[in-house]
Amino acid sequence: MEILQDARHYLELAAVFCAALSGGLAAVRKSYDVFSVLLLAWVTGLGGGIIRDVLIGATPPVGITSWDLVLTSLLGGLVIQFFHPRLERMRRGITVLDAGALAMFVVVGVDKGLDHGVGPLAAVFVGLITGIGGGLVRDLLVGEPPIVLRERELYAIPATFGAVVTVVLAEQGVLGYATGGAVVVGIFVVRLVSLRMRWRAPGPWQGFGRRRLGT
Repeated sequence: MEILQDARHYLELAAVFCAALSGGLAAVRKSYDVFSVLLLAWVTGLGGGIIRDVLIGATPPVGITSWDLVLTSLLGGLVIQFFHPRLERMRRGITVLDAGALAMFVVVGVDKGLDHGVGPLAAVFVGLITGIGGGLVRDLLVGEPPIVLRERELYAIPATFGAVVTVVLAEQGVLGYATGGAVVVGIFVVRLVSLRMRWRAPGPWQGFGRRRLGT
């Protein structure tokens, strides 16, 4: 069990760093100062985890008590602060990192929720919030439509599906390195393929009559 918890912690560190890069880059694109870059890196990297911990009663949240997680988020901000001219030209790379962070956060969130005794349904919501929470707060702070709502992108849908699969695996007692890693890869691939293929979630139903009349 201790080994699995260590693996979850390292996975969370990787997710925090990837998410912090996207948060810092959002601040740089708005020409914010260095404090704002670090703040957005921290919010994006740890915002979802903070919300998660408050919901499941794991207080105080690791986002303000775990020195290695906090330093990892700030490191991501510093990397953006000093190397953003190069990273700005790597938008696809940042998109890949953001997709990776989403995938890792979902699995970490579900696993931690179940460890703290929440039920299967709550664990799905906890995993989803961990995955999308930081990006949601980031977009609101920079005054942009949250990516989870923007242009019907497949963002929350693969995250939700991955959370459900993770809960099922845990309930069957087979959630481990291989299966958890497979879920991470699955969410990651679906997110990137959906961007590449320009897949969109269905919009509001217009009704049969409207469609038939061509209006």
